[in-house]
Amino acid sequence: MADNKGLVLVTGATGFVGKWTVIELLKAGYPVRGTIRSAGKAGEVRASVAAQIGEEAASALEFVVCDLLDDAGWADAMKGVAAVMHIATAVRADEPKDSSIVIRPAVEGSARVMRFANDAGVKRFIMTSSIATVGYGHGQKSGKRDYTEADFTNLDAMRWTWAYCIGKTRAEQAAWAFAKDKGMELTTIHPGMILGPAVDADASVSLGAVSGLLDGTTPAMPNMGFSVIDVRDVAAMHVAALEKPESIGQRYLATNRYLWFREIADILRAAYPDRKVTMRMVPDWIMRVLAHLGGPVRQVIDDIGNEKHFDGSKGERLLGRPYVSAEEAVLSAAESAIRLGLVKPKK
Repeated sequence: MADNKGLVLVTGATGFVGKWTVIELLKAGYPVRGTIRSAGKAGEVRASVAAQIGEEAASALEFVVCDLLDDAGWADAMKGVAAVMHIATAVRADEPKDSSIVIRPAVEGSARVMRFANDAGVKRFIMTSSIATVGYGHGQKSGKRDYTEADFTNLDAMRWTWAYCIGKTRAEQAAWAFAKDKGMELTTIHPGMILGPAVDADASVSLGAVSGLLDGTTPAMPNMGFSVIDVRDVAAMHVAALEKPESIGQRYLATNRYLWFREIADILRAAYPDRKVTMRMVPDWIMRVLAHLGGPVRQVIDDIGNEKHFDGSKGERLLGRPYVSAEEAVLSAAESAIRLGLVKPKK
């Protein structure tokens, strides 16, 4: 593929990871077709991409309007495509009462994209998955545990489930089954908490973990953490997977250092001493009570009291260089959030 530079279809080109993946592909010389849900988004995405790599490089980017829950447009989207990078999914900061809002785009959407790719004769398929499909349902109730790509989330064994975890896990399971049945060349990338710089204000909900601490909209932190990864590394890993045949049939954790929320706050406090960075912690027992009521706490309750480390060394080898440091991922997220007006002004 590296010599061919065939057309790559990127689903979810308006997203945080999607835009950076488009940028990395264009920098590497690939023509890119990005899927968007609304034609009105094309100009914004093109401008954000061009601001990073220049108008000439961005001229190799085209768009097609498609929806994960509708067949319309997908056959045309696949015309002339050499490889698909399926990144689009539904990500929310809250836990919806109707879980299908998140689960259907993940499960049905992934199946739809794979089906149309297979119908068009596209064999190479790189899918953005998540650590949510790796480190849950293993009986961990407290303490530290290490996870690798050999681990698969067991939804049946989870006390608490949340829509994103269900959707991503079922989608990945179905993708591997479909790829085996149809002879497709599948690779999955599993990011942890994605931070790093946003290219425009249409940024990931992950940045809310940083902006909320900076401006106090997150009044107290849960006693937990995540394996952090910079968005630029996630995007670069997609390109590396495309260019390295040995990645076919493999899962890759995109995970760097584990950071507790209090460590993220310490990093921000040192960099922005003039801001009242959140310092208060929420007791674990309150989080567990709130989990019974549903809402956003359901998304993180499985990590309260559990220090889950995800070994990203295999992904780093795929990348061929060290990951951007977790500290830099936090600080670049903060800088861009402030610059783009995603953080409330200082009082």
